[in-house]
Amino acid sequence: MLAISSLTMWKSNNWASLFPTKTSFIVFVLYIALSMNHGLLVKLSQEKGIYNYNIVSVIILTEVTKLVISFFLFCKDNPLRSIIDQTRQNYTVLVLYMVPAFLYCLYNNLAFVNLSIFDPTTYFILLQLRVILTGVVYQCLFKKDLSKIQWLSLVLLTIGCIIKELKMEGNIQQQSYSFFISILLMLTQILCSCLAGVYNEYLLKKGQGINVNVYLQNIYMYTDSIICNLLLWITFKHNENKSSVSETDIFKNYMVMFIVINSAMYGVVTSLLLHSLNSIIKVFATAIELVLIAVLSWVFLGYPITLQTAAAVCIVSCSVVVYAIHPITKSTIPTTNYKKNMTNI
Repeated sequence: MLAISSLTMWKSNNWASLFPTKTSFIVFVLYIALSMNHGLLVKLSQEKGIYNYNIVSVIILTEVTKLVISFFLFCKDNPLRSIIDQTRQNYTVLVLYMVPAFLYCLYNNLAFVNLSIFDPTTYFILLQLRVILTGVVYQCLFKKDLSKIQWLSLVLLTIGCIIKELKMEGNIQQQSYSFFISILLMLTQILCSCLAGVYNEYLLKKGQGINVNVYLQNIYMYTDSIICNLLLWITFKHNENKSSVSETDIFKNYMVMFIVINSAMYGVVTSLLLHSLNSIIKVFATAIELVLIAVLSWVFLGYPITLQTAAAVCIVSCSVVVYAIHPITKSTIPTTNYKKNMTNI
């Protein structure tokens, strides 16, 4: 079925339209590689499912790296002083970005927690449940009607996730988390992603963020994200034992540095992908990602590819592709350079 969907897309869009330049194809490949790398690197950085470093500190370091990159990209075409001038004019946008920044703060921290509970393949499959949640939000909140094919794809996605989770209770890696709590944490992460995406697309696109420079938007997002994560860091640090690992130790952990660099590059590449390629390509990348992450998890981490896993990967990949080929009809929204905005991961 996935092959049929791919063939349909091949007929409707030739390779020249999908990848107009060599650079666009390189961006596509990098997007897949960096996305998979995150799950694998985080998993490899664990010791028996436990992190020997402060995950909030790692996320803060990642956000700071993204902020520095955004500064450089903005200053490439604009004087540094204009940041202050434009912020005075658009200070409300900086405040508005606090909402998605908080949601992404939760999302990023829960990603580490959930990757300590689930194997990478299960994690990436369950993450696709956000397609269902987004579809329901569009249907209920914004009165967007889903077609029968879209509902079929959501049903397929649900079935694929259920197949992967059959007998999963014995596979949860940390006994401190029950099956119910594990699924609840995953659903919370997915909900944060969905709400942040809806907020960005509908509220900020229609609001005062329309005419703000894309890189300045990134600066606002990452600044707010750093603030949220610092508050979270202070909260957890206050309740930690004094014998906990020193914060400076993360700079000595090469695996942590790889995670930071990979996450920062992923943010930049995602921005380029959404800017230069069809949005459907991102979904095709997800389908390819699911297959490759299963193989790489087997090669590097020793997680077996069971018939159950293979069936779930095929069904979920097929469902997200079908859903993407028949997107939800959106109301007319002013077209802006906001789509260029980096995705906060």
